[in-house]
This record gives sequence, C-alpha cells and structure tokens, in this order.
Amino acid sequence: MTYAVAPRRRKLLGWVFAAVAGACIASVGVSLSACASSTFPFIPDHYTFSRQQIQTAVARKFPYHRTVSQLFDVALTNPVVGFEPGSNRVTVHVDAHIASPFLQQPVDGGFLLTSQLEYDAPTHAVVLRSPSVERVDVDGQAQAYQQQIQAAGAVAAAQLLDGYPIYTFKPEQLQFAGVDFEPGTITILTNGIRVQIVEK
Repeated sequence: MTYAVAPRRRKLLGWVFAAVAGACIASVGVSLSACASSTFPFIPDHYTFSRQQIQTAVARKFPYHRTVSQLFDVALTNPVVGFEPGSNRVTVHVDAHIASPFLQQPVDGGFLLTSQLEYDAPTHAVVLRSPSVERVDVDGQAQAYQQQIQAAGAVAAAQLLDGYPIYTFKPEQLQFAGVDFEPGTITILTNGIRVQIVEK
C-alpha cells in the first residue's frame, strides 16, 4: 500500500510539528522524539492498494461451496483478481465445479464476476458491493443450462462477496491533529485501486 500527502497537509504537518517541537524543547526532561511521535502517522491524501494486496484479500474467501435452490451444487476456487478502469469495477475470475440433477455428470467451467467498490462507514472498510456474473464458461451438455447456471452463480457470488471487506482502515489512519478524515472517491486503476482521503 502506498500513499501521498497533499501540499496543504504537508504545510499543516509542518505547523503542528513545529508547535509540538517548541513545546517539547521548553519542557525539561522530555525528548523531542517522544513528543514528535504523537503527531504521526499523519494523514495522506490517498492510499493506493496493489493488485497483489487485493488478490490476497479476496483469496481468503475461497474455496467456496454453495447449493443453490437445491438444484445446483456450485464449488468456486482459484480466484484471479483484475481491474476494469473504464467501468470502475473489480473483476474476479473463478474456476467452477457444478453438479445438478439436470446434468448427467458434474462439469467444470469458470465464472467472471465483477463488483463495485464502496466505503462502509460503520466498519471503516472498503468493501465489494453488488457483485454480478458477467460471463459463464461451460462445455458440453451444461451449455443448454447456461442461463440457469449463471443465475445460480449470481446467487453464490452475492452471498460470497457482497459486503466483503478488502481493506479495513485503522482509527489512526483517519485522524490527525484533532481532525477526522474518511475515504472519498474510489478509483480503479490499471494495476491497483486508489482511495481518496478527505476531511469529514
């Protein structure tokens, strides 16, 4: 995770640090480093999360197994995270193993899931929101039931990923010098996710 600090906040940081340092120097027996530590960590103007960080977070939810409407037994494994900057969505491709009374034998295939990202204030987390199945890849006899399989995959995806946190902010990451901050605009990049930090 990387972060950047806006010029206004760098100036604020300088003022606060100077004031604290002055107070510390005037105080007998208190070191400058001890006083300075209370001003850090300071608040950046954004955080950037890499593909690997998001991949690691999403992978914790797998493997996943779900029986949908007692008709489709869906097992999802091997998630691979991607990004769609144009639509500002995260993609997750998963391998799928599907069994059903409709099928003579279980089939293997894949689902391409996409999801929005949203900040959930009560939990201080960036979460996946409203995941959907964009594509189903199955072979043979299962193709005749592709629509039903996609519907079953959508139910499984919603139960698996909707509201799932990919990053939870610590309290000290959203407060500095008595001022409260919160995540703002979330932007999907080609190789990561940028979360703006704004003053409340």
